[in-house]
Amino acid sequence: MNIEIQDLFLKNLNRQVAYIASDKPQAARRFKQKLLKQIKTLEHHPLKHRKSIYFDDVTIRDMIFMGYTIIYKTEIDRITVFGLMKYEQNFSKH
Repeated sequence: MNIEIQDLFLKNLNRQVAYIASDKPQAARRFKQKLLKQIKTLEHHPLKHRKSIYFDDVTIRDMIFMGYTIIYKTEIDRITVFGLMKYEQNFSKH
């Protein structure tokens, strides 16, 4: 199964990494590495995480990672990662 990471997700991830790096550069690098490694595990277990609480669609799931929610869509041959948010934010489709 292929994992596709959308540009919006990468933009939000890089913004969050830059924010963390302003205080703790090494922590920011570790955070990004661990998060991308966690996303890679979706190849083998795409349904491991809960159905999204932000969408009324069983193919959209929420992966919780260190206080962040990574939102992704499962399809037959791919997983599309499109959302990243901190727990206190509200996610809205744009």
